[in-house]
Amino acid sequence: MDSYLIQVNGHGDHAPMLDVHLKTNGNSKSLGKVKDRKPRWAVRASEMSKKTFNPVRAIVDSMKVEPNPKKAMISLSLGDPTVFGNLPTNDEVTRAVKEVLDSGRYNGYAPSVGYQSCREAVATYYNCPEAPLEAQDVILTSGCSQAIELALAVLANPGQNILVPRPGFSLYKTLALSMGIEVKLYNLLPEKAWEIDLKHLESLVDEKTACLIVNNPSNPCGSVFSKSHLQKILAVASRQCVPILADEIYGDMVFADCKYEPIATLSTNVPILSCGGLAKRWLVPGWRMGWILIHDRRDIFGNEIRDGLLRLSQRILGPCTIVQGALERILQRTPPEFYHNTLSILKSNADLCYAALSAIPGLQPVRPAGAMYLMVEIEMEHFPEFENDVEFTERLISEQSVFCLPATCFEYPNFFRVVITVPEEMILEACSRIQEFCEMHYQGAEGAQDLECDK
Repeated sequence: MDSYLIQVNGHGDHAPMLDVHLKTNGNSKSLGKVKDRKPRWAVRASEMSKKTFNPVRAIVDSMKVEPNPKKAMISLSLGDPTVFGNLPTNDEVTRAVKEVLDSGRYNGYAPSVGYQSCREAVATYYNCPEAPLEAQDVILTSGCSQAIELALAVLANPGQNILVPRPGFSLYKTLALSMGIEVKLYNLLPEKAWEIDLKHLESLVDEKTACLIVNNPSNPCGSVFSKSHLQKILAVASRQCVPILADEIYGDMVFADCKYEPIATLSTNVPILSCGGLAKRWLVPGWRMGWILIHDRRDIFGNEIRDGLLRLSQRILGPCTIVQGALERILQRTPPEFYHNTLSILKSNADLCYAALSAIPGLQPVRPAGAMYLMVEIEMEHFPEFENDVEFTERLISEQSVFCLPATCFEYPNFFRVVITVPEEMILEACSRIQEFCEMHYQGAEGAQDLECDK
């Protein structure tokens, strides 16, 4: 009987892969047995790719519907404030990048966690007595989405679970499932301006719970939690010894009658990874600059989490160096009037949209307090010809050429989300068309019953 021995020269775990010798015992015919095997192509997508699922894309891509050709399309679906050109970034922001580009000093690799001077700039910008920060507490990332990905990856293992808001940003689930992490959805309460149902939240915690995601201000709700509510959330996390991943990309994007409180400023013992970035407040989502702020006053994370974030950041070798080079100037030079003007436009649009939709029978908008969105409940019993919010929004596109995201995308059926970053005249026109659509399809109590009987 012939036998084959593969011998690898080398030692330990680092044997050279190319220094491989095939030895055969027997005559030359034995090699024929090796050659008899015919190689076959067997390239398959990875398990991680198969587990990656974006609810928004899955729902939107399946909406095979054409807009009304007689009406110009109005899209209120994309959370990108740059789309219509009515919300440009500040000249100081653009100038900072131009100066860095012209300097030629930021064309190479940076440390994977970001340049030290840039980390110091972010730490200085967000530092306060209630939540002190140093450069070592800042990890720079490629956008806030990568900040969230790194925070999840360092806190949770496959088989563990995370607590995610419902309705909530779909990326949390997309990232978690791709990593083999279970998602448990805790409820937000529309009748309480989207506060967390704290009893429901706490009931979901078990021995496999790795972290709690708190998104404030909220996408898709446009809600802003009060100081007292944030303290109650922290009390739950403290009792259950669960760290918090705070998605605060819309931090400080709150309307004048409301106050934003970073959750870390209220925590005395709960460790927090706060994720943010330039995208929304500075109106440059395509520049892909985000960060993680590590708040750990009781040293619960210790070196374990910091070292883990450092290792994970080395997977893509850090965010764009050009934007890093401009970061200090962006944070220091952007005038306060820029932020105020942006919020003034958003608040005006929110008020117009809320007032217009409130007057439409069958719709119940929830007044926003910040961010760039508002959520609208569809009283489905008054629109019995539609099965759900997806059908409702599909028909809204085909009849009125107005595109709002069905809230099924956010695990919250029978609502839809409106983006309020579009120009004022577009908001008014869209609301007028939504009113026309609802008046066409609305059924009072008796009409709805008759339709149900006909079915």
